[in-house]
Amino acid sequence: MLERRNLSRILPFAAYMLFLAVQDFLDKFVGLSSQDLRWVYPVKVGVVLALLLYFWRDYDELRQRLRASALAAGVVVGILVFVIWINANLSWMVVGSSKGFDPRGAQGGLDWFFVCVRLIGAALIVPVMEELFFRSFLMRWLVNPDISKVEPQQVTYGYLVAVSAVFAIEHTLWFAGLLAGLAYGLLYMRCKNLWSPIVAHGVTNGVLGAWVLYTGNWQYW
Repeated sequence: MLERRNLSRILPFAAYMLFLAVQDFLDKFVGLSSQDLRWVYPVKVGVVLALLLYFWRDYDELRQRLRASALAAGVVVGILVFVIWINANLSWMVVGSSKGFDPRGAQGGLDWFFVCVRLIGAALIVPVMEELFFRSFLMRWLVNPDISKVEPQQVTYGYLVAVSAVFAIEHTLWFAGLLAGLAYGLLYMRCKNLWSPIVAHGVTNGVLGAWVLYTGNWQYW
């Protein structure tokens, strides 16, 4: 049976992935339109947020203070990953296709409810959820199933690559996802603080969201 410290880091991510599977099913087998499926995202991030809040007292690493240097490193890495993300789009760097998230209403104008929910979810909630799972849980669990005994600097580069590969599989832009996973993982190992990759991840997603809104490249959302 999974210990609570592990379960608290797995369940929010598992819920997120379950909603992705449900959305894919509704798209391919039920035939719901993209307009109908927009409502899945607010429900998804709401459930993930509820789980994060429920387990919040279990996230000891989130009570650590972040040094100014680690904060700066997170911001710089986040911007660099964004640049990579929008340019790593050669055919061999992409697997499958993504319709993305289109926040426009039936009349073509932006629906600001969906815009705000998407930005908040992508920049504030998803980074916490994914970093808790990939970096705090999975990278340490590979070293020792009792993750409380593993410090970030004890994670080997082999495990960093393995977890980054899993992180890449989660994304259509798999190559960009791989590089992002390596960057966030190295931040965690070097800064020894989970907030640093969370900041980087949040900056990447936040800047990407602003860029998508400016350019209309909804497939990146």
